[in-house]
Amino acid sequence: MPFALPTSVDELLQRMVQFDTVNAAICGREQPERELAQWLAQAAQAWGMATRWLPWSLTEGKRAERGAPTPRPSDQLLITVPAGNASDAAPADGAGAPAILFDSHLDTVAVEGMTIDPFAAIIEGDKLYGRGACDTKGTGAAALWALKQYAALPPERRPNQVALLFSTDEEYSMTGIASFIEHHVATLGFDPALVIVGEPTMMRPVVAHNGVARWSITTTGVAAHSAASYLGKSAIRMMSRVMSAIECDYIDKLDIDDPLTGGAVCTITTIHGGTQVNIIPEKCTIQIDRRIAPSETTRSATEQLQRVLDAVVAADPQIKVKLETFRDAPALAAAASAKVLPLVQRVLQAHGLPKSAIGAPFATHAGDLAAAGLPALVLGPGEPYPAHTKDEWVSLRDIRKGAEVYLSIMTMKLGTLDEFKSHGSRA
Repeated sequence: MPFALPTSVDELLQRMVQFDTVNAAICGREQPERELAQWLAQAAQAWGMATRWLPWSLTEGKRAERGAPTPRPSDQLLITVPAGNASDAAPADGAGAPAILFDSHLDTVAVEGMTIDPFAAIIEGDKLYGRGACDTKGTGAAALWALKQYAALPPERRPNQVALLFSTDEEYSMTGIASFIEHHVATLGFDPALVIVGEPTMMRPVVAHNGVARWSITTTGVAAHSAASYLGKSAIRMMSRVMSAIECDYIDKLDIDDPLTGGAVCTITTIHGGTQVNIIPEKCTIQIDRRIAPSETTRSATEQLQRVLDAVVAADPQIKVKLETFRDAPALAAAASAKVLPLVQRVLQAHGLPKSAIGAPFATHAGDLAAAGLPALVLGPGEPYPAHTKDEWVSLRDIRKGAEVYLSIMTMKLGTLDEFKSHGSRA
């Protein structure tokens, strides 16, 4: 679309929503976020900020863990503004002014079934409607608008290096943030003292959330003509036994609670089996969504499920069943942001906002970032549950307030960088 610099955060968000960035694995298009990212880079450069492209790439091990998305997601955009007392390029050893990193993903979920034009970005009263308005172009617009204002401040009012990552493939496999951690964190030229993951939280700091594991379970039988069913072995019949065991001996017995996230949750969400009505089905596959509490791991959850499947096979050796993990994203524990949370809370209190920390049942990029040793929490404008809906919307009043809070976070005094280097694997 034609380029024109937005004159307000409302207009910035409206333009962002007008780009179709449905996740590549959902829409089937190569690099669907690229056009929007290029437009954002052009705007950032016009506002005097530095931009850098971070190529999307994963090792085979990480591809196996997350699943290799097809088609390919877009490369990711990093926008940076130096501290007022630092050069444009921070020292390679990370010394100097502390750094704050903001993250907001550009991809969205599908648009099928929406009752509004997903990309019209219509404004009615205080609400802007469109796919991604809430999740999570709203946080991206607020962060970029705040960064624009930060870049315009006099040097003495810019105490921190600030960067904004526009990431990709959050809504399917979270391979964008995995690529960022694997290949780019070490090359940033700074060591983030605080990472704000932008998701709609009504500007409440989310310090803990569940992770997610997704499993595929397949039963294998023997195909035969349905008129001579005794010659075959039904994979669907096997799966009925497997599903009953999973429901009764696994899901119903989950008792892992968490005061912030609610704890472990497990659901069988899809089932596919058979090829034709008059053929005994040779294959049947189910998929399971398992929410991993901060106190557990995907490995322990998977081993527990495998024991249930082993018991099914022990009771009936004719059942052939295979368990595979095709998605694994870590939970976020409150310890990841313990040192920086009080600083963020002071900013929230200064803006008249609730400062108490909360948890969430869903997964975000903060889990991966914390696992990499970065002090991360989730914070952003907008109510969370208009996201992914048939008429997704966000309050423009919330977006404006979010930009104000983000700017205050950018300008807060973090102290020395060494104070924040004792969390996780990067200590």
